[in-house]
Amino acid sequence: MIRIILPFHLRTLALEPDGRGRSSPHEITLDVDGPVTQRSVLDALEARYPMLRGAIRDHDTQQRRPFLRFFACEQDLSHEAPDAPLPDAVASGKEPLIVLGAIAGG
Repeated sequence: MIRIILPFHLRTLALEPDGRGRSSPHEITLDVDGPVTQRSVLDALEARYPMLRGAIRDHDTQQRRPFLRFFACEQDLSHEAPDAPLPDAVASGKEPLIVLGAIAGG
């Protein structure tokens, strides 16, 4: 079971198919088939919550949106290859994959 924490603006898009909220307002849990990578986790997330398609990754290129970052185990994984294995602690469900909205401004 993979644990994912989304920023508030994306949590509102992650409703159950019947429109109900999740059991935890801060965390989503998913089963991921095969190797646990950014790509496989985001594929599973978008399959379960279709409203997130295009919100985390670009529809065409499948690359991370510019103002989102991925963190796990106190590491910034934003620039890792999409098919690189995520840390074992994430794959085992011990630690969450955190999707964080970056802040920009002057």
